[in-house]
Amino acid sequence: MDRAAMRLRNSMTRQVEGFVPLDPSNVRLYLCGPTVYDRAHLGNARNVILFDVLFRLLRHDHGLDHVTYVRNFTDVDDKINARAAETGRDISDITEETIGWYHADMDALGNLRPTHEPRATEYIAEMIAMIEGLIASGHAYAAEGHVLFSVAADPQYGSLSGRSVDDMIAGARVEVAPYKRDPMDFVLWKPSGPELPGWDSPWGRGRPGWHIECSAMSKALLGTSFDIHGGGNDLMFPHHENERAQSCCADPDAGHAQIWLHNEMLLVEGRKMSKSLGNFFTVRDLLDQGVPGEVIRFVFLSTHYSKPMDWTEDKAREAKKTLIKWYRQASMSTAQDTNAHPEVLRCLRDDLNTHGALAECFQLYAAGDFGALRGSMNLLGLGFDKVPAWASEPSFEEAELALVTDLLNARDRAKGQKNYAKADQIRDGLAAAGVIVQDTKDGPQLSKSEGFDIEQLNDLWGRI
Repeated sequence: MDRAAMRLRNSMTRQVEGFVPLDPSNVRLYLCGPTVYDRAHLGNARNVILFDVLFRLLRHDHGLDHVTYVRNFTDVDDKINARAAETGRDISDITEETIGWYHADMDALGNLRPTHEPRATEYIAEMIAMIEGLIASGHAYAAEGHVLFSVAADPQYGSLSGRSVDDMIAGARVEVAPYKRDPMDFVLWKPSGPELPGWDSPWGRGRPGWHIECSAMSKALLGTSFDIHGGGNDLMFPHHENERAQSCCADPDAGHAQIWLHNEMLLVEGRKMSKSLGNFFTVRDLLDQGVPGEVIRFVFLSTHYSKPMDWTEDKAREAKKTLIKWYRQASMSTAQDTNAHPEVLRCLRDDLNTHGALAECFQLYAAGDFGALRGSMNLLGLGFDKVPAWASEPSFEEAELALVTDLLNARDRAKGQKNYAKADQIRDGLAAAGVIVQDTKDGPQLSKSEGFDIEQLNDLWGRI
């Protein structure tokens, strides 16, 4: 499959369609990043992993220097202000700490850093300029220190989410305010009192609304037309609908995002994640509980991004077993060709089918094609320079190895005597005790599983 044959699910058209970059020498992506006041919860990681795979695939196809990926930090927001008031801490201390947490957690999941990570507070001048242009074109108006976008002035409003204005009013928390011309009009700029962060503007000291931030940052770093914009499907309305409206009205001759890519939400053990249900986890919670970042990533990749993903302990346990086998075998491969397998690439180019790509990796493992397995794992962000410590093979102590060797010799004698029932008994007993035996032409290769039990081996020896 060539590069032009890549397909993606476009939220705007509700279709999986061919993707051809506006400029193949500079493919441009924008992902809505976090509001930095607290740890990233598990669901926050899903679109980061999705866009990381997309970033890796596009760099593979177009070259490392021909893809620009932007993911922002919202560092001015009422949630941050509330956290500062609650804790008595300085806002900048909170945002710096939270950005550090976010980087550490996303790095642990195997994500590459984006090309640019702009902070909203660095683009206030660009936001003010965009708002002035919207007022001048009749798409926004100033009222009582606020500036609001006029939804009625955009005939295309609602085209992304596919909702009518009446549906949007019914399904949204619409702020009713006397200075609004229409209940659906949304804030581009709002006044700040002395206790809140603020910047001088033509409408007085204030701060930006949430939606204008991404419009200004994407325009500054990617231009008025770029290739792909994404986030969780909970952002489609109102955030992305509003962002698309103000960007397209600010630059009507440009197209803003060519494709909108939205991922479905996360479940935990079949239920929506909620603190009240006791199934709310941050990424750091799982890492601190000893769940490796590679395992978290594998579980996320096992479900297509367009479907709800159910995080379960069983899935994590099976993912860990699989990765241990893959890492150990791929690390021993002496194959010179460690490129991603063409079938893995085919799956990823077909609407980022990570589930299918993992299925192909299972086939590569079964076929013993460990060079292609290693290359494919690298493309999926599961690569390694050496086997991770958590997946490293535990070594046998001297007495343990001696007992296992005696049992294997007894198995071989039983086979030689055609006592296959006894040979099978020893084989099954070794497996039950957590001894992994791989018979090769050079003799058996031995390794321990997590469930290794020396007492079971002593009992087996006593029974044979």
